[in-house]
Amino acid sequence: MFAVIKTGGKQYRVAANDLLKIEKVEANVGDIVEIGHVLAHGEGENVTFGAPFVDGALVTAEVVEQGKNRTVIAFKKRRRQNSRRKIGHRQLLTTVRIAEILLGGAKPAKKAAVKAEAKAEVAAEAKAEAAPKEAKAKKEAAPKAEVTAETAVAPLFKAPKGEPDDLTVIKGIGPVAAKDLNEQGIITFAQLAKLTDKDVAKIDEHMPFSADQIKDWREQAKELAKK
Repeated sequence: MFAVIKTGGKQYRVAANDLLKIEKVEANVGDIVEIGHVLAHGEGENVTFGAPFVDGALVTAEVVEQGKNRTVIAFKKRRRQNSRRKIGHRQLLTTVRIAEILLGGAKPAKKAAVKAEAKAEVAAEAKAEAAPKEAKAKKEAAPKAEVTAETAVAPLFKAPKGEPDDLTVIKGIGPVAAKDLNEQGIITFAQLAKLTDKDVAKIDEHMPFSADQIKDWREQAKELAKK
């Protein structure tokens, strides 16, 4: 049996055990998610269509992985105006494995429910074991939490001493992007020019800039740093 589902504004034809990449679903790996927007279902030539959705139809899927799609570059240039804009986008994706196609208001198999109950039992047992140690852990937890908070807000790079450069001189870096870079410790043309591919990957992972954007800025910064 197959079904046609709608999720993330897109339609997919799926069957049991199919592996599928859809737009991000808020769930942890191993969780069972339900997709209630079933447009059609059938087997062979016998197909039932909804209006727009089939009443009582439901598709369940197990979350296999949370990740990102490849970077898509949008580039715009105006003739004779010395104006260009380059923006990168990486869509968040969730990989799921289709578990069941349910019709007529049928409920998901007990296997999924048992799995959820097992998780709850494990969590309850862990909480019960941790309870006697809670009083002792409170004294150590506060300093550790402070260190973690400081680490979380630490910039990606160490800013050098001296006057910062105006990064907005580089094409593609506006006031907002310059502010974000300054907050992460990048304040001079020389720093941008000396970024390694590893540094570029770090910025790509933690900041809303694509690797291609950063490499373009790096090449421009090399010329500006010579002046």
